[in-house]
Formats: sequence, C-alpha cells, structure tokens
Amino acid sequence: MRGPRRRLPALPALLWLALAPLPGPAARAELRVRVRLPGGQVTEESLQADSGADCVSLELRAADGALVTLTADFRQEVKIFRALILGELERGQSQFQALCFVTRLHHNEIIPSESMAKLRQKNPRTVRQAEEVRGLEHLSMDVAVNFSKGAQLSSHIHNVCAEAKEAIYTREEDVKFWLEKGVDGSMFEVLPQGSDLPELQRCRLCPDRWKPCICSYSLSIEWYPCMLKYCKSRDAGGKVSSYKCGIRSCQKGYTFDYYVPQKQLCLWDEET
Repeated sequence: MRGPRRRLPALPALLWLALAPLPGPAARAELRVRVRLPGGQVTEESLQADSGADCVSLELRAADGALVTLTADFRQEVKIFRALILGELERGQSQFQALCFVTRLHHNEIIPSESMAKLRQKNPRTVRQAEEVRGLEHLSMDVAVNFSKGAQLSSHIHNVCAEAKEAIYTREEDVKFWLEKGVDGSMFEVLPQGSDLPELQRCRLCPDRWKPCICSYSLSIEWYPCMLKYCKSRDAGGKVSSYKCGIRSCQKGYTFDYYVPQKQLCLWDEET
C-alpha cells in the first residue's frame, strides 16, 4: 500500500531556465524539476536528453501513483508513452500493470534534444506550472505492436516497453505513415473494433470482468518544454539579431482507447 504523500511547501512559480553551452558536439543531460499536479500535490519530474541519439525522455509520478514516461525519438519520428499502473491485488491483479502507447512525433511538439540537453535551472526549488495548457487528445489505438520487432520502429521500445510486451498499442493512421517510410509492416496487428464485433462494449459498461471490451486510459504530461523562446540583441553597429534565451512550458492530456481481451485488465475504467 502507498503511504501518505508528503506535501512540499509551495514556492514562487517564476520560471528561469537558461540554455547553457553544450560541453561537446553531443551531450547527455538530466534535469529534475518540481511540478504541481492538478490536485495541488507536488511531484518531481525527471527530464533526460541525449543529443547524440536525438531523443528526450520525461518521467513523473501521477496523483494516482502511476509512473508515467514519455520518450520522444526525433530520429524516427516516434513518441512512446508508458504507464506503470498500481494493481489492485485484492481483485486478482498483479502488483503493477504496464501499458505502452506509440504514436507519430510531429514537428514542434517538444523542443529539440540538443536544446533540452542545454537546460539549466536557476532555482531548483521552484515549483513549476505550465504556461500553456494544450487541448486534450483522444486517440483510438486500434493496432498492436509486436515487441520483438518493435526496435525496427524505434530502438527505445525495447527498453521503455519491456514490462508491457503484450500491451503495446498504436494507431492505424500512424502505421500508414511509418509504412511509407519503409518500416516492416509485419510488426503490426489490427485489433478487434466495435464495427467488427457489435457485442464489444466499453469496459465501463461491461458487467463481466472476463469479457473483452474497449478500455480507456488517461494520462497527462503536466510540464514539458514545448517551445523555445527567442530574445533580441543589438550590436555596436545597430544590427539586431535573435538568440535562444529560454523555453515555454506546456501541459497536455491524452486519453487512449484500446481493445483488451478481458475487463480484468481495465478495472480503473469502472471509476470514470
């Protein structure tokens, strides 16, 4: 069982993140920031950047105890969400349940890995709140991804989704994009949908815990650097130039709908 969460004192939410020089052509960096959750709790979020591999990763513990990770693979244009959800042992579940959702990474969703690796905090004790709340995205994850072949899509799937080998999901429209880039289509399997099985219900409406249904899972990335800020300077000759001088932070929520072979794998959906 989880013990009581210790509330940390609220500090001014002034954000000052400097873009420090990189020590070399490629760098790895980790930054820990304190983030306020919607219910008022304060949690620590870890941001990691590897400019050599051109990827970034964010990890935080949600208010319900779930460990949420977002990995952005810029090289492959792939975004991986992983959730480690605390199980309900008294209802026959394991200690935790792992889910992976893989989607296309679009341009300008998050700052580049090179810029993320340069971030430094002036005041690490400051509690961060996002400057911009981006709209909730509701995604139908209608395709399963074969874990053993997933490295062809992104090398990070092997590590990030290791606990979710049988629960890696993506969307058919994203699959089409990746197939056009030459990804092997044999790693994808289209899942049953309501149009294929009229009796397939949403899990929250399904009375039988052992029947298949459509599960919904929601998560939120409470704070992440979504844009670079630019400042202007003027040289002695009066010429104006711009330079990177900070970041803009965003919050974004996601809801994923996906097929499960039994409602037992989606007990949280009863509470929505």
